Amino acid sequence: MPGHRAYELAPRSAALRLGQTARLMGILNVTPDSFSDGGRFDVVSAALAQARLMLAEGADIIDIGGESTRPGADEVSAADELARVLPAIAALRADGIVAPISIDTYKAEVAERAIAAGATIINDVYGLQREPELAAVAAATGVPLVLMHWDKARDTARDVMAELARYFEVTLAIADKAGVPRDNIVFDPGFGFAKSLSENYEILRRLPELVTLGFPVLVGTSRKSMIGKLLDVPADGRLAGTVATSVLGYTAGAHIFRVHDIRPNRDALRVAEAALYGPRD
Repeated sequence: MPGHRAYELAPRSAALRLGQTARLMGILNVTPDSFSDGGRFDVVSAALAQARLMLAEGADIIDIGGESTRPGADEVSAADELARVLPAIAALRADGIVAPISIDTYKAEVAERAIAAGATIINDVYGLQREPELAAVAAATGVPLVLMHWDKARDTARDVMAELARYFEVTLAIADKAGVPRDNIVFDPGFGFAKSLSENYEILRRLPELVTLGFPVLVGTSRKSMIGKLLDVPADGRLAGTVATSVLGYTAGAHIFRVHDIRPNRDALRVAEAALYGPRD
């Protein structure tokens, strides 16, 4: 069983230390059509209230997204995405929230303006391979990058972990060319993105192989179909499955957990931390 290597990201306002303590990234979708919470937080007051709740329950990062990536979702323009995310980011900062804010986007324009408004991390579901210009934004602003695997054209006959490694090699080449420091990069294996049910669980089982590449790893399984299909439950019935995947991901060496439900994941991860390293003082 792998331990947790220590890392330190630099999201502008304060260093984010990663190691034995699991970090929670709270999902805040300001969209009308996300798969499990679309339309719930697309009003600024509701988004602010949800951010406060997640932080009170133990979130370390708030991840704000203005475009749904669920299967079949329509893409939105940069203008529409900005109209959704900028008021939410501004409201959180105006309210005195100092926690890192991640902007969930693959668009360079959206990332640049979100950072100007107060975002301090970029979370790109295409791993710099949709808009490579995003790497230049990260390099110029000094913000960390969460880079996800999403390869719709990959060869499914090849070993899935080998495909992840190959994809991230391309991603790193883009980041290196733009001057992004490697110690500001987090890998996300992209659970649920162009992967079969069996592949999702194989990645979870073999997550230590990704950890050994030498980058912090983010696990994002919250309420996803890999849980729904396995247990035959709708999105609002997937909490127990989500918690199980968070704990399994943590014991495999992952550092950050992107979830909708903070408190139950936080409690389960605290127990996992104590089991591996002893209770905190």
